[in-house]
Amino acid sequence: MPAIVQDASSGRVLMLAYMDEEALRRTRESGEAWFWSRSRQEHWHKGETSGSTLAVEEIRDDCDGDALLLRVRPAGPACHTGAESCFAPWLWRIVAERAAQRPEGSYVVSLLERGAAAAARKVGEEGVEAALAGAAESDERLVEELADLWFHSYVLLAARGLDPDRVERELRRRHERR
Repeated sequence: MPAIVQDASSGRVLMLAYMDEEALRRTRESGEAWFWSRSRQEHWHKGETSGSTLAVEEIRDDCDGDALLLRVRPAGPACHTGAESCFAPWLWRIVAERAAQRPEGSYVVSLLERGAAAAARKVGEEGVEAALAGAAESDERLVEELADLWFHSYVLLAARGLDPDRVERELRRRHERR
């Protein structure tokens, strides 16, 4: 059955996986999440190789008994890409995956290897270009420059070991304060 995995402290949905009775039993016994891999046809302990385990605080079933909600305390990213959530923005998942796997020839990796200060300078450069495009260039040029700014902002977050969800939470906090 489908198992929705949710961070118990933030409420953020981290991932969707599948459990059978054996995975559920192992989860209850160990206190850490176990799942059934439909592709490999075997049980797997989340974080066994990555160290990003999920300590289970609560298991709830839905009203029909055909889905589960696991409220967990994650010890690291839930997504195999290195993102905190499998439901992170697609671009962030790509940046996080490149940061974690370090493929040769990757532009993201080349920026990360130069450090957070270099990534920050790139954000500054792209910010100026976006502002200039917004003031005096075409809509298409503004969109191109904002795409560069957003991309490089994600790289800066990765360089600092931060998830963009922290920016979202800050924006939400500011909005709620109004």
